[in-house]
Amino acid sequence: MDVLLLSRLQFALTIAFHYLFPPLSIGLGVILVIMEAAYLKTKSPLYRRMTRFWVGIFGLIFAMGVATGIVMEFQFGTNWSTYSRFVGDVFGSALAAEGIFAFFLESGFLAILLFGWDRVRDGTHFLATVLVCVGAHFSAVWIVVANSWQQTPAGYHIVQHGDSVRAEITDFWALVFNPSSMDRLSHVIMGAWQAGAFLVLSVGAYYLLKRRHEDFAKASMKIALVVAVIGSVGQLVTGHSSALGVAENQPAKLAAMEGHYAESGPGDLYLFGWVDEQAEQVRYGVKLPGMLSWMVHGDRQRAIVGLSAFARGDRPAVNAVFQAYHAMVCIGTGLIVLSVVGLLMWWRGALWRTRWLLWVFVIAVLGPQAANQLGWLVAELGRQPWVVYNLLRTSEAFSPVLSRSDVVASLVMFVVVYALLFALFIYLADHKIRKGPADGPAESGRHLA
Repeated sequence: MDVLLLSRLQFALTIAFHYLFPPLSIGLGVILVIMEAAYLKTKSPLYRRMTRFWVGIFGLIFAMGVATGIVMEFQFGTNWSTYSRFVGDVFGSALAAEGIFAFFLESGFLAILLFGWDRVRDGTHFLATVLVCVGAHFSAVWIVVANSWQQTPAGYHIVQHGDSVRAEITDFWALVFNPSSMDRLSHVIMGAWQAGAFLVLSVGAYYLLKRRHEDFAKASMKIALVVAVIGSVGQLVTGHSSALGVAENQPAKLAAMEGHYAESGPGDLYLFGWVDEQAEQVRYGVKLPGMLSWMVHGDRQRAIVGLSAFARGDRPAVNAVFQAYHAMVCIGTGLIVLSVVGLLMWWRGALWRTRWLLWVFVIAVLGPQAANQLGWLVAELGRQPWVVYNLLRTSEAFSPVLSRSDVVASLVMFVVVYALLFALFIYLADHKIRKGPADGPAESGRHLA
């Protein structure tokens, strides 16, 4: 592998590992707010124990997110110096806003959230919980805005500096509200709510199967089920809206997502298949004729711009995008069904004794994580060969002074360190979950109502 491919692989590894944690902290933050609000309203010790337990898990996730996020940003300078010079003015504004309005807010009140129990008033602690949750969401706002600018650049002009060029902001709000930012932000937030909700559902279902902390588990799962349904259905709505934006602003990406090659023919919607990029067709596929055109235009006969309209050098890796997109949709559909079924079973009073469904919820914690990773894979691979769409190619963006041995050494180091970090995270999380919440008088026995 050459330096470019190795640098891309290294950045993919670090960002994929980092992205395990921010969605969990965003989604879990929402659930913490709901739990603590329930405590303030009811004064039930159960909701206080729930909040304190999940705050401990949140703190561990937050620490992992910070540790892995800082490393990721350093690679902009080490491996992608040309890219950094090109987007420095744009990303400088967005990342500075993220630091001021998000990270400082989130981390500033984190100490009160973690250690303020019995040291500050209940209302003050709840305010800290809300502000940490808001800070986590603001962090997503600015990171998604910066990434979306790469997908659909707006509010800039190109300036020549000697032998190099750079993009400079001419309209900050055009940067913030670039054509894809709000659709992509809403999709990311719904995915984060899903991740947090299914984490709580997994742990709650585990406790019920082990017949431990049953009141705690049931109350936690009731809150998480509502958030899971909102996040799962919201993913469907925001995903469709985002796809419409892709059709308008990045037609090559949409064509790759569905393996559509015809330059100006109606687009079919594939349930699955395998894209033969040399023959320019989808093999072994099952499709709904004209449904892609209907979803985009409301007309099954309307043309969709196909990959044949682009030179081969301007196309993404079609089969990789196709497979990642369809796997993401499949998982997302499964999560919608699971969350709705869980909600209906709760209303019928049957969820707590349906062991097979509880086992599904234990395993389903992996679903949102897989879907989130696949979604970013579609977004980033689908933009190729551009690192900034139609402005800067990925092949022109890496650091020319890097040697292959430099990248291989750092890549091996990252794999080893991240494997150790992940093992530590799993050990600590497993220890907290196995230990469980502190039992109150009402939870010392087994309650199956």
